[in-house]
Amino acid sequence: MKIAAIADLHCSTNSAGEMRELLEGVERAADLLVIAGDLTNMGLPDEMGILLGELRRLSLPTLAVLGNHDHESDRVEQLSSMLKTGGVFLLDGGTCIIDGVGFIGSKGFCGGFGKLAVQPFGERTLKELIRASIEEAKLLEHILDEMDSERKVAILHYAPVEQTLVGEERELYPFLGSSLLADALDRKGVDVVVHGHAHNGSPEGKTPGGIPVHNVCRFVRKRMGLSPYLVLEV
Repeated sequence: MKIAAIADLHCSTNSAGEMRELLEGVERAADLLVIAGDLTNMGLPDEMGILLGELRRLSLPTLAVLGNHDHESDRVEQLSSMLKTGGVFLLDGGTCIIDGVGFIGSKGFCGGFGKLAVQPFGERTLKELIRASIEEAKLLEHILDEMDSERKVAILHYAPVEQTLVGEERELYPFLGSSLLADALDRKGVDVVVHGHAHNGSPEGKTPGGIPVHNVCRFVRKRMGLSPYLVLEV
């Protein structure tokens, strides 16, 4: 299966032509389209409507996870409903199997990496933030436990490794991802991971266990002189 993966579309109400250009040729290049979060710019239904109108032009199965921008206006339930009725399979802590390939998806969350990860100590607000990161990692493990598929693709928005953040300011790393996500994926095993969110990051990395990780943010790929979407074969 050939999978086209892209992230950080940031579709606004005047982005119709831009979205069409970003996805040009994707039907010829891939069997399936994956969008790794930040489908909209401000999390507004009108923005999602524009994007869905563009996606309807494609006769291509589409999977997606939400990103932080999709949460901005507190309209997640409405946006999720629009995606589902618009024919996009939303992986919000869920799974699906297509032609023998299993897909798991979740937004993920922040918190930092390794020894420098933020710890759930002190103020209640800080504990709640890190608890959310821990719960996201637990969710990945849980849904992988329930998936019966030889080949597995993980779709996140936040980064699971530091390598794909290289190019961002180091001070931002704790807000761009969490190594807890990589730990969970290594424990359960997947073939490949895609994510977005880090606009100034790097395109490739690996988990400590050796799983390939791809930052498919369209801005990263543009900076590298690459197609807006990455095509993976699994």
